[in-house]
This record gives sequence, C-alpha cells and structure tokens, in this order.
Amino acid sequence: QRVRQSRSQGLQILLYLVKSSSSSCVSLLFSDSNCSQLCVGNGTCACHDGYQLRQDGVNCEDVNECLTGSHNCVIGQGCINTEGSFRCQRETSCGTGYELKDDNACQDIDECSLGTHNCGPDFLCTNTVGSFRCHPKERCSDGYIQDAIGSCIDINECVAYTTPCPHGQTCINTVGSYTCRRNTVTCGRGYHLTEDGTRCEDVDECRAGNVCGDHGCVNLMGSYRCECRIGFIFNSITRLCEDINECRHYPGRLCAHKCENTEGSYTCSCTTGFKLSHDGRNCEDVNECDANPCSQECANVYGSYQCYCRRGYQLSDIDGMTCEDIDECALPTGGHVCSYRCSNAPGSFYCTCPPTGYTIAHNGRTCQDIDECAAGTHNCSVSESCFNTQGGFRCLSFICPPNYRHIAKGRCERVACEFEQDPALCFSLPLRISFYNISFPANTPVPADVFRMGASNSVPGDKMLFNIISGNEEGYFVVEQKAHGGEISLRRALNAPRDFFLTVEMRLIRYGTAHLYMAKIAVFVTHELSIRPSRTFPY
Repeated sequence: QRVRQSRSQGLQILLYLVKSSSSSCVSLLFSDSNCSQLCVGNGTCACHDGYQLRQDGVNCEDVNECLTGSHNCVIGQGCINTEGSFRCQRETSCGTGYELKDDNACQDIDECSLGTHNCGPDFLCTNTVGSFRCHPKERCSDGYIQDAIGSCIDINECVAYTTPCPHGQTCINTVGSYTCRRNTVTCGRGYHLTEDGTRCEDVDECRAGNVCGDHGCVNLMGSYRCECRIGFIFNSITRLCEDINECRHYPGRLCAHKCENTEGSYTCSCTTGFKLSHDGRNCEDVNECDANPCSQECANVYGSYQCYCRRGYQLSDIDGMTCEDIDECALPTGGHVCSYRCSNAPGSFYCTCPPTGYTIAHNGRTCQDIDECAAGTHNCSVSESCFNTQGGFRCLSFICPPNYRHIAKGRCERVACEFEQDPALCFSLPLRISFYNISFPANTPVPADVFRMGASNSVPGDKMLFNIISGNEEGYFVVEQKAHGGEISLRRALNAPRDFFLTVEMRLIRYGTAHLYMAKIAVFVTHELSIRPSRTFPY
C-alpha cells in the first residue's frame, strides 16, 4: 500500500513540473535527466518514499525501515525489508486448535464440523476455543461411572467417599453399591485374643515352645529375645541364635597360621613343617631331620628341611631326598677330567693311562710320558741311540756318509776336498749335515709349525733358500721362507701314527757365494692323548 502511495505522490509531482513553465528541469524530465528518480528544479534531485538520496545527490537507495525503526509492526510480528518499503510477518505459529489466515491472524478450528475429532460413537463432539470436548450420549445408573471410551464401570464407594459407613463398621465394596460390616478385633504378631474376644494380650513365646533351643529365652511385649551362649549371636530377623565365625570376624588375630570355624568356637592348625604349641594358637617349627628323611645329610630350616649330598653325589630330581652318584666321566666337562681315560666310582672317579709308555701324574688325572731313554728301560744296542717319543721310544743309528766326519752329536761336516777328487763334485756337497728327531701326536690341529732352521749367525745381506728334497712325496709338510730362516709346517691332518724322514736343503748366499747345508729330520707321529704335551724343537 505504501509503495502505491509513493508512486502516486511521484506522479503528482511530475504533473506539477510539467505544468510549471518556470522550472528548468522540465525539459530534462523527458530527456536524459541526471536524477535517478525525481528532479525538483534548479538541478536538485529527489527520491520516492522508501528511498533516500545518496551523497552524490543524483542516485537513490532503499531505506531499511526495519533497521531505522520507521516500521509499524506490532509485538509478535517481525519486520521484513522490501525494495522501497517493508512488510510485517507473524513470528510464532498459532498453536494446536488454530490456523493462520492471510491477514496473519489466528482463527479457531472447529474440529467437530470438520470431523477431525476423536470422539467415539457413543459420544457427542462439542467445539471449544482452540479444542473440543466429548460428552457421552447415555448416562450410567447409580453406582457406576462412564470411562473414557463410554463404558460404565463400578464406583468403589469405600474409596470414593470419606466415611460411607458409621463408626465401628467396615465398608465392603460391591458391584454397583457397597455394604457395611461390624468390626472384629484382630491381634498383631506376638499377641492373641482374650477368652472373651474383646482385647489382645501378649503371648509368652518362651513358655509356648522351645523357640531358642538350648539358649536362654527372655519374653518381651509382643516378642521375645534369645540369650545366646558364647560363640553365638542373636539374629533379630530370624529370631534365632546363629554361630559366630570367629575366623572371619577376627582374621589373623586368633591363630598364628590357619583358623577353622566350629559350632560356637574355632580351632587352630599349622602349615606343613610346624606343630601347634601348648596354647593351641601359636605354631612351632618341626625338626624334620630327627626322622632322617635324607639319604645322606640333612639340615633343618624354619618350616622345612634341606637334604645335602656328599662330594661326588647329587640330589635326585624325583624325590629331592635321595643322593645319587655323579658320573664325572659323563659330564659335559668329563673329557677334561682325565687326559686319557676316565672310570667312574661311587662318589668319585679315577683316571687311567695307556698300558705302556705312560704313567699317572701326582694329580691323578694327567698321563705323563715315561722317558725310557732316561730311565734306561729301553732295549737299544750300544751302537744305537735312544730317542724318546710320546708313549714309547725309538732306537736310531747315526753314521756320517762318505766324505764327512763326525764333529758333534747329530752333526757331520764335509772333509777338505783333495786334489785327486773331482773339485766340482766335492764343492757341490753340503758343508754340514745335521740330524734331528721330533715327535708329536696324531690329530694335531693344522696348520702346525714343527721345525725351524737357519744360520747360526747372520750377516747383513744374507739370503737363504729352503727346499724339501725328499720324504714329503705326499705333501704333508711345506717349508716357508721367514725373515731369519725357514719354517716347516704340517699342512695336512694326520689321524694315525706314522714316521717321516725329511731331507731339507738350506742354501746360504753370503757375499755372493753360495753355501749348501742339509738337515735330515726324523718325524715320529704317535698315538693321540686328550692333553698333549708341549714340544720344543732344536734348530
């Protein structure tokens, strides 16, 4: 409506300006006027109602009446701004039993005429403001009332009325009515009627029956109480004397170890390894060793005992009391107990050695080689030399070859070359031949150094060459050049006794001249023992 008013006012202003010939804006109204809405003369612009002129003085913008408070909406309506105007709209719904009309007003709904009520077929619908009511078509007779679905149900007059019967009478409801009956005397628990039936008197339960059993009984008005013996307590609900569980009421304060409840009392007992003291509550340690439970040694401990075995025995895993012999020879370390052979004995063991060539040492475990050569128990002839080996000996003959003479034990030196001899053949012979005897057991780990040789004195610039020229056809040994000599090593394992006779040449080059030396080495491989003796080899 306000929009229509604004447009009418604008049209009137426009007609006025057309009629007025003095206005300078008339020609501009029907041409390219700068004003966005109205021109009021002298280049001044104006706006329709609901608009306001901007700061540029030409264009118009909408006025938000909802923000400026220039609307006329009442309480319960909300203001909604529109272009050039505003409108009022109801904020809340009308609620149940009403409907909203076009003018934002709430109007009552007649549920009865519309048929939207829920009254049953035995009820009539009556419309009310915002709701409706259901009235029964038929009325119930006296003593009945109609329920929500129209059925007639009985009225309990004894409950519905305050005093339907006279004093001294009791109301009893009936279908459609009620009756009154004279009161009778009813006695509570612990009381009974007198012979005339007019009053109640106390019942003496202590005389009426054995209510407390073998406990004392005290009569009370309307009740009784049992005087319970020691160890019992009276239960006011069951009216009986019940046993007191002392073990549960006084845990840890009656018995030192275990407590067992009994009827009216309790008993104490002890755990294994203890016995009950004279006071019946504490526990004393039992010396189990007095009964000799162990096969050898017994030690009493608090609450138990411990069995021990003598040296060479161990406790059985089955009973922990019997001592069994320890087979020292079968232990994981049994291979190190004896150097040759271990024999078990009750509580101990003993070591033995091979039948010949060895004797047992003072420690009773190690087998020592018998030096038959030193002891004179060998059978070598006078012309032979005795060489001791592990577990035996060898008889060796030592003879220098032709063109050599004996200069020391095991050493031969070349004689001077005479003119009648071939000088080339003479000087090609070794200057010295040395004889060596060495021995080691079979199964010696390889590689193993067995012999070293070199010059007795060295000169700067010396050069030595070594070579095994015989006795090593199977390649068990190898010679290696070292800084000050040569070293013979065992490179292949020997698992059985065996003899080798090696011939080794050493060529010494000194000051440009070559000198030849020879070593004849007798190697005797003997039977193996667990503990191998140490060896030293001469040069």
